[in-house]
Formats: sequence, structure tokens, C-alpha cells
Amino acid sequence: MNTLAKPISRLSLKAFKASLAGKQNVLPESGTICVCGKMASGKNYICGLLEDSGDGTSSSSDNSSSSSWASVDADLLVHEAINHCTEQIKQNFSEEAAKSGLAIVNENGTINRRELGKLLFKNPELLKKQEDIVYPEITKLIEDFIDKHEKTVINATVLYKTPELLSKCSLILYVRASLLKRFFRVRNRDKLPASQILRRFFAQRSMLSAYKKAGIKILIIDN
Repeated sequence: MNTLAKPISRLSLKAFKASLAGKQNVLPESGTICVCGKMASGKNYICGLLEDSGDGTSSSSDNSSSSSWASVDADLLVHEAINHCTEQIKQNFSEEAAKSGLAIVNENGTINRRELGKLLFKNPELLKKQEDIVYPEITKLIEDFIDKHEKTVINATVLYKTPELLSKCSLILYVRASLLKRFFRVRNRDKLPASQILRRFFAQRSMLSAYKKAGIKILIIDN
């Protein structure tokens, strides 16, 4: 990993969209980039712009346009990885969940991700244990995706926790929005109680600092 400081630049959403439509594109011509940001910052929207930046058709599964980017959502792959690692998760977290009055296993034997999230986000040690279980699976899935595409966007909240993937990126697009805007986005979207939202926000408070340590160029997009 390159620990030397790299430039940090900033664009408004309007200016970023204009750059995609014009000749002064701020993105590399090929390779892999990361789109990240705190909860409800709008990174999925930015990835959608990149997928459609060619001929107007999404390239998430078909990289047919020379200008569009193929996007892989690491946060969604967590769900797939959890399904693959169900038995390990049951063995490692069922006892702690029962102590907290949480039912992390559904009646059909699958993992209740919302209940698991309640358990993990209030206990950093348990969160780290879960990451050690699922991150190797996620890394393999993303590496396979990158190998199949010339231009790849990794849509990820905490890609800095998998340095072997982050090191493949030549640019980090860090999407930012105000705390108040993000709060109401989450309330409207997820219907979570305010206390749970604020706990998750607090857990992400040092995200930009973590990405700076990677030594990769960062473009902040204000959304």
C-alpha cells in the first residue's frame, strides 16, 4: 500500500455530472475505482451515473459501452457472503444474540441481517469477528468481477478494511452529504429509530481519515 499523501480534490454533484458529459472527465480511462461514503451519502446514485455514462444503458452486468463502468456493490455482496457463511455465523454469534434478546436466525434457518446488525454495531469486537468471516468471501467475489471487466467501480462503504482490494483502485470517489440530510434519508428509507441511526453514524465518523491512509488520490463529491 502506498502511504504517501495523494491529492484530495472536491467537486459539487453538478460539476461532477458535467465532467462526465464533457471532455474534461475526471475519471481514469480504464482500471478500477472505488465509490464510497458514509451511510446515506448517495454513493449508489453516483455509481448509477457511472454505469450510465456511456450510451445510457447500465453496465453493471454488461460493459458494452466504452465510456460506461461496470459496477459491483460490495455491500450487497455482504448479503451473499452471509448466506455462504450461515453456519459459521450461527456458531459464533447465536449465544451473544440470545443474551441481548435478539433472534439472528429466521424460522427458515437463514440469517436475519437486521437483527445481526443490531448486535454487531454496538460491539466492535463482534463486528471484527464477523468481518473476518465474510470479508475473504467478498474479496474473492470482487476479484472475479474485476477480472471480467476493463473498467470497474467498486461500490463499497468500508473498502479500506480490505486493503488488497483498495490497492487495485487508482481513484477514490468519496461521496459526502450533511449529517442532517443523511439522517432524514435513513429515516425515510429504513424506518430505523433515531438512536440506531446515530450509533451507525458515530461508527463511521473516521471514514475519510481511513481512506486517506491508503495513499490513493481522493475526489470528494458533495451530494
